[in-house]
Amino acid sequence: MNEAVPAQLASAVVWGGFALAFLFGAVANRTNFCTMGAISDIVVMDDWNRMRMWLMALGVAILGTSGLQLAGLIDVSKSIYTPSTLTWLSHVVGGLLFGVGMTLASGCGSKTLLRIGTGNLKSLVVAIIMAITAYMSLRGLLAVFRVGAIDPVSIKLAVAQDLPSLVAVGTGVARGTVLAASALLLGGGLLFFALRSREFRTFDNLLGALVAGGVIVATWYLSGAVGHVMEDPQSLEEKFYATNSGRMESLSFVSPLAYFLELLMLWTDKSRIVTLGIATTLGMCAGSFVYAAATRRLRLESFRDARDLLNHMLGGVLMGFGGVLALGCTIGQGLAGMSTLAIGSFLTLLSIIAGQVVTMKWQYRNA
Repeated sequence: MNEAVPAQLASAVVWGGFALAFLFGAVANRTNFCTMGAISDIVVMDDWNRMRMWLMALGVAILGTSGLQLAGLIDVSKSIYTPSTLTWLSHVVGGLLFGVGMTLASGCGSKTLLRIGTGNLKSLVVAIIMAITAYMSLRGLLAVFRVGAIDPVSIKLAVAQDLPSLVAVGTGVARGTVLAASALLLGGGLLFFALRSREFRTFDNLLGALVAGGVIVATWYLSGAVGHVMEDPQSLEEKFYATNSGRMESLSFVSPLAYFLELLMLWTDKSRIVTLGIATTLGMCAGSFVYAAATRRLRLESFRDARDLLNHMLGGVLMGFGGVLALGCTIGQGLAGMSTLAIGSFLTLLSIIAGQVVTMKWQYRNA
């Protein structure tokens, strides 16, 4: 058991998370790492380079996260992504809403934070609205509808909803064996698909993929191993320090915005602390800002007209509610959740893509 005092563990998680997100923010700014951009490049130009970067990042995340599990360093069953209750309707509806919202708002949660760092005032408005809506979806008016009408539509599974656990119980093969095979097949397959393209193999593309996937894995280790104790000195219970969910976490950029807003509003309440999610949110902005400043790319950008404002406001609302409903965004579910091989993450990612593609095509027809 880690014998460091709780305050030191929490500080290590928070500052480590900030540093990792800072790196991700700077690199994502440089390489233009963006889920929405990757999908739109395919739809509009039939260009797969950014999608290959994103898929390679996912492959790295799957291989790294699976490796940590096989080494006994983390346990993904202690994350929010792998409960035995599969809230399939929440994943599908939330993913669709998030996909529509990120298209209207010109980017997902991570892209919004990156653009704030470069001086984009539109993204600042989106982030504020997304934070308010996410908080309403977690604990406010929208939470009543979410908990009462959507979340209860679910399937109760015999085991955790990650693919290795489901296959293991169905076949009788040891979960570790299935996990290793799944990681090699899915993660290795994604890397092979990305790297087989000579055009893709540029420094920036490889850098963006390796850093994005690597940061997901490193953050899992940070919260699931460094910040984890089996017996907290105060509660005498298992604890993950400095996480809002009370479980191990990786990157995600919807609910953490809500908790950051809560912290700012209740600053004098000593029970409110800077958590991993808040630290990574700030780190993304800071990393993007430093890179933009160093390369002289800082510039203020505002709305073109009232319609542009309304689209971004609506996008922020849909991402705030959809992200909470689906338990994450294109990073939180698309990379972090998918790295656990959770069925709900597959449903969410496919729904996000569907929501974006339909909205993009609607926008082009009505341009």
